[in-house]
Amino acid sequence: MAETPYAIEMQGITKRFGKVVANRDITFAVRTGEVHAVIGENGAGKTTLMNILFGLLQPDEGTVKVAGEPVHLRSPKDAIRLGLGMVHQHFKLVPSLTAAENIFLGIEPQRYGLIDRDAAIAQVHALSERYGLRVEPTAIVRHLPVGIEQRIEILKVLVRGARIIILDEPTAVLTPQERRELFRILNGFVADGMTVIFISHHLEEVMEVSATTTVLRQGEVVDTRPTASLSKSELVRMMVGKDISFDRPAHAGKAGDPILEVSDLWARDDRGLKAVRDVSFEVRAHEIVGIAGVAGNGQGELAEVISGLRLPSHGAIRLNGTAIDAASPRAIRDIGLAHVPADRMERGVDRDAPIRLNMLMGRHHKAPWSRHGWLNSEAITATANDLVKRFDVRTDSVDRAVKTLSGGNIQKTVVAREFSQEANFLLVDQPTRGVDIGAMTEIHDEILRRREAGQAILLFSVQLDEILTLADRILVMFEGEIIGEVDPTTTTEEEIGLLMAGVRGDAAATQGSPGLPAGAA
Repeated sequence: MAETPYAIEMQGITKRFGKVVANRDITFAVRTGEVHAVIGENGAGKTTLMNILFGLLQPDEGTVKVAGEPVHLRSPKDAIRLGLGMVHQHFKLVPSLTAAENIFLGIEPQRYGLIDRDAAIAQVHALSERYGLRVEPTAIVRHLPVGIEQRIEILKVLVRGARIIILDEPTAVLTPQERRELFRILNGFVADGMTVIFISHHLEEVMEVSATTTVLRQGEVVDTRPTASLSKSELVRMMVGKDISFDRPAHAGKAGDPILEVSDLWARDDRGLKAVRDVSFEVRAHEIVGIAGVAGNGQGELAEVISGLRLPSHGAIRLNGTAIDAASPRAIRDIGLAHVPADRMERGVDRDAPIRLNMLMGRHHKAPWSRHGWLNSEAITATANDLVKRFDVRTDSVDRAVKTLSGGNIQKTVVAREFSQEANFLLVDQPTRGVDIGAMTEIHDEILRRREAGQAILLFSVQLDEILTLADRILVMFEGEIIGEVDPTTTTEEEIGLLMAGVRGDAAATQGSPGLPAGAA
């Protein structure tokens, strides 16, 4: 058979889930040795299409070819045998095992009938060196940052011989520094003749890393074009069918009375080390305060202390005039807090519970959703249906388990629940992680509406453009301290980047604009 330039060809792919058509007559081809981006709104059918390609799902109609040969992918084992590997949006690691044990799980090297741990460690070192994927093989996964967890997932597919790698929202949980490192790794893959399918919502990343882009909308292919021929505005129109403005919205209002007051706050991390150091600030009504910083500089612990998920070691926190530094999460919610957590799967939802119950978690014990200790299923379903419609959560039934939704729609479920609370303080941590451009704009608009309505909002985000767009004031954290405060209307990304790297105040100003330090953008 003549050689084909395509590593993958999918022709006429259709997949239905009940009445929902996730993929409709999709034709999709990926050339060998390039990064091919797949973009679209949440629920556009991207992950379903990739799950078919990896053998996790079977199409109702259509055919798949690998290197020009028709294949029937009945399971991931078939896909792996053909040289495909997939790194899922939500990692599939065993926290109690080491990096090497996770990488070789199920295919452990053996010697004399026993697992050869030294051989596994040596192979991890060799692959890490070859592709620049620095991983300590003996490290326990639960102690590793998320960027290293992703490297482990990539090494898992490489050790199984993958030459075609599917990355589903690979940057959704990464810091800016980790994103840059991932792109360097992907360039290395292409230089080695490998093929990468890159699913993302971040258009700047798509334009930076991919050679070709396919846009999906409502389960169908809109177009496939060379990425260099596309502008950001064209990609947005192809994705959502309309133009979207990314300009900073005007805000003429003035901040009101303090809602959250944090004074001399100290807190330790899970290892007992000081993670929050002498932090003091306040958030007022009609105000959005942004917290910027490279991940791992105390932002996570600060959010946990404010929400009652971690006890401080010293200091005071007052919400609506009431001390909350020793209060339970439920008590803090009753005082006036709504919380969108950074990790939606661990803290945001019960993945096995239906959407309707996830929509009411945290207030399910209150009327009208509960009567005399019994859940009012009719009221819960009515509220959930209303929120699904209002926040455009893509599902055909609120009785479906949350885990059946796309990552972006899970995020919208969390946002819908928290933004519909009767709370005057919103703790919003990574609100648009893993969501598409259209959903991101809707979430941003909702945050701004909350500010105009008089709520106080504390916004954590690793995306500087998000904080610069929304915040009235920006506090920058470094090594657990607030190292500086900047005005988003007059500051630059370079100034914030220097603060994120630990360059304080006047020193940052005197260094000019040498470009962002690694990991600061």
